[in-house]
Amino acid sequence: MTAFLRLLFAPLLLLLGAAAHAQAGGKSVVTTERVRAELLAHAPEGVAPGKPVWIGLQLAHQPEWHTYWKNSGDSGLPTQLEWTLPPGVRAGDIQWPVPVKIPIGTLANYGYEGTVLLPVPLEIAPDFKPSLVAQELDVRLKANWLVCRKECIPEEGEFAIKLPIRGSTAGHAQAFEAAFAAQPRPVATTPGGIIPDSTAGIADGALEIQVQGLPVSVRGKRLEFFPETPEVIETAGAWTQGWNGAVWTARVPLSPQRSASPGVMPVVVADGRQGWRAELKVVGTWPKTAAPAAVSPALEEALRRNASGSALPPGPGIGLLAALAGALLGGLILNLMPCVFPVLAIKMVGFAGHAGDARRRRVAGAAYTAGVVLSFLALGGLMLGLRAAGEQLGWGFQLQSPLVVAALAALFTLLALNLSGVFEFGAMLPSSVASMEMKHPVGNAFLSGVLAVAIASPCTAPFMGASLGLAVTLPPPQALAVFAFLGLGMALPYLAASLAPAAARWLPRPGAWMDVFRRLMAFPMFATVAWLVWVLGQQSGIDGAGALLALLVAMSLLVWTLTLRGRARLALSGLAALGLVALAWAAVPQLVQLPPASQQAARSDGDWQPWSVSRVEQYVAAGQPVFVDFTAAWCVTCQYNKKTTLTDRQVLDGLRRHNVALLRADWTRRDPAITAALSALGRSGVPVYVFYRKGSPPVVLSEVLGVEEVLSVVSQQ
Repeated sequence: MTAFLRLLFAPLLLLLGAAAHAQAGGKSVVTTERVRAELLAHAPEGVAPGKPVWIGLQLAHQPEWHTYWKNSGDSGLPTQLEWTLPPGVRAGDIQWPVPVKIPIGTLANYGYEGTVLLPVPLEIAPDFKPSLVAQELDVRLKANWLVCRKECIPEEGEFAIKLPIRGSTAGHAQAFEAAFAAQPRPVATTPGGIIPDSTAGIADGALEIQVQGLPVSVRGKRLEFFPETPEVIETAGAWTQGWNGAVWTARVPLSPQRSASPGVMPVVVADGRQGWRAELKVVGTWPKTAAPAAVSPALEEALRRNASGSALPPGPGIGLLAALAGALLGGLILNLMPCVFPVLAIKMVGFAGHAGDARRRRVAGAAYTAGVVLSFLALGGLMLGLRAAGEQLGWGFQLQSPLVVAALAALFTLLALNLSGVFEFGAMLPSSVASMEMKHPVGNAFLSGVLAVAIASPCTAPFMGASLGLAVTLPPPQALAVFAFLGLGMALPYLAASLAPAAARWLPRPGAWMDVFRRLMAFPMFATVAWLVWVLGQQSGIDGAGALLALLVAMSLLVWTLTLRGRARLALSGLAALGLVALAWAAVPQLVQLPPASQQAARSDGDWQPWSVSRVEQYVAAGQPVFVDFTAAWCVTCQYNKKTTLTDRQVLDGLRRHNVALLRADWTRRDPAITAALSALGRSGVPVYVFYRKGSPPVVLSEVLGVEEVLSVVSQQ
């Protein structure tokens, strides 16, 4: 028994051990083929209010590669830092060192080559109370940077370090001192302490710049000029400079695509790595701005989403009547989706059994339709209610929960065992319940409609996407009408057949064949279980899938013991029930865990990278087109497209030929960022395929993807 318990609880113990190790761990260095990124700290007097405490990300670039300054220039994006700090500790802004100008063809960027440290001050509040146990300051960082040569690669890393509360952290003092020395200094004040009045006059499509207060040592020298405000000047344009006594002057052309008209322009002028910062008062009237180049309206919408989870403005939409028609047609097409086949097989058996009774066919058809429509209304209402409460959900949200997937797998296992003849519900239920089932078959038809919706709802058929996207932005009565039409479309074939007398003539007469057909239909059910186990494996890893399989075997054993007779039934079913409960207690934590990083990496598909809003923006800003696959493991249409069109040789060659970045947004488990991006695109479910190109709105492709469609969109200039 002791050995058995060890075996039973070994997965749980391993899981708890791994979780503890993950909590205790953390890394301060992330290395890629292009950059070595390291999180450094500098607290020479310990961590206390009023003491200097610095933290910073050091980027060591491989030769010819660079990252970007706060104003990246003609392309690129600055490095972004997102801190996680204890209460009472706040991170300041990056203290950007002086950049260098990096010409790339006819463009010019501002950034860093070699090794650069981006220091950030930490402000320790007077009421800061460190942990009495650890006596350490836990600092965590998620960083995103765009590293470029001729091509650009978005990269990211997660870092963690611990600073001792008492005692010095000065091991990287030299690196921080070099970073402090490379930061631009304010221009010198006058003897009275007044900041010199530097200006930027607007004349003939250029800025006439005058900077006062620069050191005597740089007078007469040629200086570099870096505006902190992006998209104002022509970064690579020809400009002139000179000296008028102690005043440095320059004439810098304005950008033809200028999108900002500031009243004050902070700028940095530099002599090598030594720089000075001045705030130029703009004199004159800005010319009319050009229309800004669109990165993508959808991304802007997603980025404008606030932390409270308020709803996005509606994306591209369609009219209500068109949405109702699309929902009706999409529901009709749902019957052709493989995920619905097992339920339709059950309906075929029941329909054949009523071939000679027109009234029972009509009643069963109406009950099935009611079950489908009411289930769609219930799911739609639940989704709308949760979204109104601030939850970021979309169509198919129920299968984003591993526990729901496991419950459906258990349900379909029971149905398969029943169809295959392992047990009969009437023999296992109390006689009163069993007789009620026999007297009220309309309830069976209704429940089969509910079951059909449960398994079909994750699918998004053609014409459904735009309708569901509009539904989540409509008032509740109109939105629920869309969901009702979706259910009506799905139930329509069976309802029409039950009402048409001619349908009975096409049906075979009841007979022995029905028992054979019923047992045959157990195998589509088992196939659905296999699919659900695979879905859970995508959500929780191979250990989660194994735990679910063990639970299904134990449940099947319990069902079999309940079919026995005599004393053996009570003893064996009791042991089986006890074993199932113990196994469930050990296995459920593995069902809901995230898959290990090694398994997630093993699932990466060649050229496809994980999606994020910042990654799309980085690629598009660098001028590289992007193709995004919004997908989920439980979406059968997604998997069909993935195994056909998205692996087609012509499609892959076309994407590579046009240097298209491939990103995959995996919505298998709930992800508010993906939900927000789908909402901004006017969609609430997957699949969704989007092509982004700089200066153009996003192109949303069809749900059922075709080779010619992808090649046509990619080849457009």
